[in-house]
Amino acid sequence: MATEVWEARAAALWERLEELDRDEFVQAMIDLAAECDPEDPVALFEVGGAHDSTGYTEAAVGYYERAIAAGLAGVRRRRVSIQMASSLRETGHPERALDLINAEQARGSDEYDGALAMCEALTLAKLGRDREGLSVALIALAPHLPRYQRSTVNYARGLVGDDPTG
Repeated sequence: MATEVWEARAAALWERLEELDRDEFVQAMIDLAAECDPEDPVALFEVGGAHDSTGYTEAAVGYYERAIAAGLAGVRRRRVSIQMASSLRETGHPERALDLINAEQARGSDEYDGALAMCEALTLAKLGRDREGLSVALIALAPHLPRYQRSTVNYARGLVGDDPTG
């Protein structure tokens, strides 16, 4: 099982991402994960992320799926859904990505809601549903505006024919 010391070492390795060759980085993460149980969800998540961040997107999906199956929990569970949906979207599976995003959104709300909305907006665009994607992005942005939150949400809903005043 990944310990605090192991996680600190993984974080230190992530700090070196830009200085290492992509294959060196992935191998270093695989080697680090090998110190854990082969089905440790945190180690699988980190190896998936290493693949994803270095352009091995398709390989990342398998690690993400294994991490979920192994019981990945907490904030990493939310992050793996975002990362895997992004990978699925970019490898030609946007429908699966949207299903994953919707399932994750149904699990609750947290500080990653905006990231989920971003992923949903990009996935909708990939599916040719640009107006829906823009609507999702604007609704996610609205709470961060100093003013015009209500009108932004109303305009965003109007993009997809959901008129709140009608």
